[in-house]
Amino acid sequence: MRQEEISKLADVFVRMGGNVQKGDVVVVTANLTDAPFVREVTRRAYDCGAKEVVYRWIDQDCERARFLCADPAVFDEYPSWMVEFFAYYDAKQTVYLYVDSDDPDLMSGVEADRLRRNTISRSRAQSVHRNNTMSNHVRWSIAGFPSDKWAAKVFPGLPSDEAEAKLWNAILKASRADGDNPVDDWRRHNENFKTRENYLNKKSFTSLKYSNALGTDLIIELPKGHIWMGGREIDKQGRYFNPNIPTEEIFTLPRRTGVNGRAVSTMPLSYNGNLIEGFEFTFKNGRVTDYRAKKNAAVLKGLLENDEGARYLGEVSLVPFDSPINRQGILYSNTLFDENASCHLALGKAYPTNLAGSEAMTTEELLDAGVNDSLIHVDFMIGSEDLNIIGVEPDGTETPVFVDGNFAF
Repeated sequence: MRQEEISKLADVFVRMGGNVQKGDVVVVTANLTDAPFVREVTRRAYDCGAKEVVYRWIDQDCERARFLCADPAVFDEYPSWMVEFFAYYDAKQTVYLYVDSDDPDLMSGVEADRLRRNTISRSRAQSVHRNNTMSNHVRWSIAGFPSDKWAAKVFPGLPSDEAEAKLWNAILKASRADGDNPVDDWRRHNENFKTRENYLNKKSFTSLKYSNALGTDLIIELPKGHIWMGGREIDKQGRYFNPNIPTEEIFTLPRRTGVNGRAVSTMPLSYNGNLIEGFEFTFKNGRVTDYRAKKNAAVLKGLLENDEGARYLGEVSLVPFDSPINRQGILYSNTLFDENASCHLALGKAYPTNLAGSEAMTTEELLDAGVNDSLIHVDFMIGSEDLNIIGVEPDGTETPVFVDGNFAF
């Protein structure tokens, strides 16, 4: 990895991802192996006028040891000082930057119940901070950086250095950080979302009908006032930011109780350090009533048992089959990248920003309006080369949205 390349990705992450401004406090969460990238992110953040850069370092091997060996009771607890940490920095309108280099198999062999209990305790304790991020009260962004174990998963059989270099090049390209001026490339990329966003929002579809040869046969109702979004978002101070580096999706929320049919996955799902493979869901009145998986079914079961909202959808996302990331022909085994290669749905909490007027609604009012709430938000991919999606307009007119895996407009 050349320093020039690291600098380009760091520049995109800081300026387009978090849109760091003069006087901002920045909190960076990263694995210890990400230090070369974090150092450059730090320099770029201070160049943009950041007041301070704060770090939350993680060691994956220590994390794995904790989940394998710690007393089970610790997974029902969450330290109050961590809640106070996020409350303190949320109040400062902090910019949160997350570096993702996790080993996709980090928690392989860990009891699913331990992972589930940890997710529940953490999510309950951090509910306010999660609402602040999902409602754009603070700016936040996540970007990928290669690690040896992640690279070995994506490119098995290659020497470690070669695999990591190959993954790095793929990340640079997927993140649009490989050109002469990546920041300008991202500005154009954000502008390109607007045409399709405007089209979808003007149509105000009442439902979407999904079908493909793999067995997906699904109807998803959309609530009145839903908003399609893509690329950059806006925080409560009116500042733009890109939550995901990379991003190719345009997304909205479904009506909580308006999902019926079968959804078949087309890619593995990386969840809690485990890969769930060959899975599908059956929905009735919004709720998952049946599910199956060829690998790590117990982990999938634990995901659905986090709370009642985990059995309902919170996101509907459109990504063309010919997206730049899918054309790479790489299975990243990492949701940040794989979700931008395929149409996907998400179980769990919906983004309130996808509903008009949500900022004035209480949690109960959002639920009444069809907005799902949950301790989790987990994307899974259903896009395929033959996926067709039909949009139903308020007057009953049926309009093609996707034909053979790509946008029809």
